[in-house]
Amino acid sequence: MGAVMDDDQRYRAVHSRDARFDGVFYTAVRTTGVYCRPSCPAVTPKRVNTRFFPTAAAAQEGGFRACKRCRPDLTPGSPEWNLRADVVGRVMRLIQDGAVDRGGVGTLAAAVGYSERQLNRLLSAEVGAGPLALARTERAQTARVLVETTDMPMADVAFTSGFASVRQFNETMRAVFDRSPTEMRAMRRTPAGEPGTITLRLPYREPIDLARMLRFLGERAVPGVEEYRDGIYRRTLSLPHGPGTVELSEGTRAGHVLCRLRLSESRDLASAVRRCRRLLDLDADPRAVTEVLGGDPLLGPIVAAHPGMRSPGHVDPAELAVRAVLGQQVSVRAARTLAGRLVERFGEPLKPGLDGADGGLTHVFPSPDVLAEADPTGFSIPVARGRALVGLTGAIASGRIDLGPGCDRDEAERRMMELRGIGPWTAGYVRMRGLGDPDVFLHGDLGVQQALGVGGRRDTLAWSPWRSYVTHLLWASLVRTREELA
Repeated sequence: MGAVMDDDQRYRAVHSRDARFDGVFYTAVRTTGVYCRPSCPAVTPKRVNTRFFPTAAAAQEGGFRACKRCRPDLTPGSPEWNLRADVVGRVMRLIQDGAVDRGGVGTLAAAVGYSERQLNRLLSAEVGAGPLALARTERAQTARVLVETTDMPMADVAFTSGFASVRQFNETMRAVFDRSPTEMRAMRRTPAGEPGTITLRLPYREPIDLARMLRFLGERAVPGVEEYRDGIYRRTLSLPHGPGTVELSEGTRAGHVLCRLRLSESRDLASAVRRCRRLLDLDADPRAVTEVLGGDPLLGPIVAAHPGMRSPGHVDPAELAVRAVLGQQVSVRAARTLAGRLVERFGEPLKPGLDGADGGLTHVFPSPDVLAEADPTGFSIPVARGRALVGLTGAIASGRIDLGPGCDRDEAERRMMELRGIGPWTAGYVRMRGLGDPDVFLHGDLGVQQALGVGGRRDTLAWSPWRSYVTHLLWASLVRTREELA
């Protein structure tokens, strides 16, 4: 999927109903006026009647509405936006995180150093729609989730989703989905979930080794902020308008992760979902990874043993950066203990009602602003490392280091490396997991060197652009070896 497809290749994918391309491009049919995912079960349209769009927003701008049968708005996101480090990739990640709704197009353009006019022209040329149209699509998708999974009044759904008025909300929903919000709620297949909880299914491209990924997160769970029990991972979230909690587990339907959210402000739904998708790497294309890595003499057997391996991200890059510093030169268990002490002392207590289960979620992880003001001698770690932690959080709090969804990854890594006490492993780990870069190889990691064997180094260029997955595969191979020897 890494190569650019032409329309004939796209049509062949549609003809074979290839689900790998759901979310990568969209198929519009001139005769019906609808757009679909490539795997739509409907009769394949004639080639002459078919158009292709890179985004759902572009299809909507072209005058097409979403297919009621395949529901193309519910596909996994395109892996392209995680791969691309250019302005378009950064802007797409920002829009998906709700940047337009929070600050407008002007703020979005300023974040990447463009004028509004330049940004509109660039996005229209690259993805077929401008920032307002892309944000409108995100709003409609958020509204659909709220309409179909909650009993929230429609006016509240409208404003929560970012619409300026109920009229705009109704017109957009009918234009995009060919149904009014009231009709959509009446046709939902399942009743609303537990009061205060938003329950939804997060789609992904199969295969996925979700159980292993949830265990990976559970093994690193920070007391008070995260917990993992009986195959269910839960954690607190720091969101733009207030804290929240999420519960993630294997769903009953193939191709979906079950996600239960409790939010201080329901308008944070889109941001919360985007963070969860990054955490579980749900927009990845596992088959594309396998095509590159599966034939490698070293990696091939590991890939075969771990089908669907993902590169877990994180819900908060700043939190991960702090935890990476705490974890320098100590075990995973020790790093958890240190982070738990940090949370107990500096974390924000969770608001009553957000932890909907009898669990151990008690705090939101402390913000960079709080930690930047702390005494570097009071972290239960060597003083030099404490100073590195305060220096890093100070740089994040001041904006000198940007770890947001639209950051320049090269620049963020370079600025982290300029700080005393932040070395290649820490900066690379933050880039891999915190910033969701799929092409980071942690050469200096002890586990990676052990898995590579004698010499511990080799040319990794042939593994690009999936070297983050190589890192996780090598870690998994060590775990498998220990399990076999036990």
